[in-house]
Amino acid sequence: MGTFSTAIQVGDLEGLRFIPLEALVDTGATYTVLPEDLLGQLAIKPEGQRSFELADDRVLQYSIGFARLRLNGAETITQVVFGANDCTPLLGAVTLEQLALAVDPVHQRLIQVNALL
Repeated sequence: MGTFSTAIQVGDLEGLRFIPLEALVDTGATYTVLPEDLLGQLAIKPEGQRSFELADDRVLQYSIGFARLRLNGAETITQVVFGANDCTPLLGAVTLEQLALAVDPVHQRLIQVNALL
């Protein structure tokens, strides 16, 4: 599947302030990764650390926290990884599932799906 970007809005937990940005849709990423300075602008604080395996097989520690995310008219609170300030924002699989979205690889877009119980 080719990669593509989509417009999202990232907000504080209270939903009072949002910042729009483009995020790379990455179903290979478990969690959504956002620049640390952007999360800081929204007063989102780290709530712990976790080990992550990168595509090059390195295992690194990153801070994790929670942010409000809007996409295609839907909104959820999702776990986020504090990436480097210059990182490309990644929209990960957990957030996509929370929003009941799936990847349409032919048209390179996100589509609404029924959530499974």
